[in-house]
Amino acid sequence: MTDGFPGGFFSRSDPSPDSDFYRGPRFVTHIDDEAISAVGALYAELGIGGRVLDLMGSWVSHFREAPADLTVLGMNADELAANEAARRWVVHDLNDDPRLPFAEAAFDGAVCCVSVDYLTRPVEVFAEVARVLRPGGAFVCSFSNRLFPSKAIRGWLYSSQEQRRQIVAAYFRASGGWSEPEAQRRTPPGHWGDPLDAVWAYRRL
Repeated sequence: MTDGFPGGFFSRSDPSPDSDFYRGPRFVTHIDDEAISAVGALYAELGIGGRVLDLMGSWVSHFREAPADLTVLGMNADELAANEAARRWVVHDLNDDPRLPFAEAAFDGAVCCVSVDYLTRPVEVFAEVARVLRPGGAFVCSFSNRLFPSKAIRGWLYSSQEQRRQIVAAYFRASGGWSEPEAQRRTPPGHWGDPLDAVWAYRRL
């Protein structure tokens, strides 16, 4: 599904399987401490808790207080197993198969931190997130300007941060089942480090 997006938008300079790229663990944080704090503050502000899905996650999920029941879905088993906040974890490549291996309305909320830029089939993935969220549940996508350029989609690489907020909002609208998305810069004015932007919407009742 490429609803409204130009040809080549979702192509990447490295089309090799993501399973090869993520074969080795990377026990690093991909944004600075202030950006990480902004992620946690947003999750707390929106009340993300209960049964939560961390999409395209790794060894840390950036919650100020871990949800009661956190499932982390990502690409590297070693990273996921090291996530102390997770109650369970699943290795799954969303670019190979955008279907989520969960039942309908299985989660109260979902998050995706600094990974949405790698999705090659985002509209399908966002539709799946809507399926596995309970009505009223929030899906929060946060991102910075740091990434693996060979694996990010071309449309993302050639966009500004403001345009990237518009891109994620377009994913929500194109996939259906969501409230009108909200988009914000979450790091404060004058912040010199990694910017942190976020777009979120709620599963329609």
